[in-house]
Amino acid sequence: MKRIITIQDISCVGKCSLTVALPIISAMGVEAAVLPTAVLSTHTAFKGFTFRDLTEDITPICNHWKEQKIAFDAIYTGYLGSFEQLDLMSKMFKDFRTSHTLVFVDPCMADNGKLYPGFTQEFAFAMAKLAGQADVIVPNLTEASYMLGIPYKASGYDEDYVKDILIKLAALGAKKVVVKGIVFDKEQKTFKNVVGKIGIVSYDAQTQKFSSYFHEKLETSFHGTGDIFASVCVGALMRNMSLDNALKLAADYVVESIKATVAHKDYNWYGVDFETVFPFLIKRLEKEAQ
Repeated sequence: MKRIITIQDISCVGKCSLTVALPIISAMGVEAAVLPTAVLSTHTAFKGFTFRDLTEDITPICNHWKEQKIAFDAIYTGYLGSFEQLDLMSKMFKDFRTSHTLVFVDPCMADNGKLYPGFTQEFAFAMAKLAGQADVIVPNLTEASYMLGIPYKASGYDEDYVKDILIKLAALGAKKVVVKGIVFDKEQKTFKNVVGKIGIVSYDAQTQKFSSYFHEKLETSFHGTGDIFASVCVGALMRNMSLDNALKLAADYVVESIKATVAHKDYNWYGVDFETVFPFLIKRLEKEAQ
């Protein structure tokens, strides 16, 4: 069984970060090891949440793993809350990376044109340096814009604009670059039949090839769906799926999770019922393995 180490915060209530990554990766038949960067009583959409920083624990934990000769097939970073944590992740890549280790960075720091509270443009540039060390990165369009230091465009962009962003992100050093949340106002020469949909566009720096997947755009959005997407994607890669198929599975699973949530009259506002859609996820994995 392959083993993923995922490094991000844990919100005790609220379906995001480690409370999403751990069950999803486990359900996909992959061992999930965790390195919490902070503990919150709830995620940050709640008012008055508590927060305990665990930065000081990261190095002793990693040192113990090295003593025990523990290895990982994938290193998956999510929300990182400080420059120090970025530096620690860079060191972790050096200490635990082998020729067979996948480094997967989800630069959780912004959405809808704005950085999350507490983050700055300087932090986004530092995150870009960490992302440059990865095999795969999965920013949304907002995060990609901040990492490149360019103005965020909510709409009105075209295919060439998206491809240029991907190429510039790849120039940071990542082997495969994915940008989520792409919405076109009109048909594009390559991305056809996509108006009214939302999609993912990826770029392989080695082959210089682009790929895309557009799917149904739901009117409702929830906290934590980006974490679900990333967790399914890295889990699928550990199950030997291609990146293109891993992205499709991750996107479809998020859509199914949202649909399952809003189907209930009194659904919880703070996250999606991804647990009820595990059968969908497992069936797709089984089909892929055939």
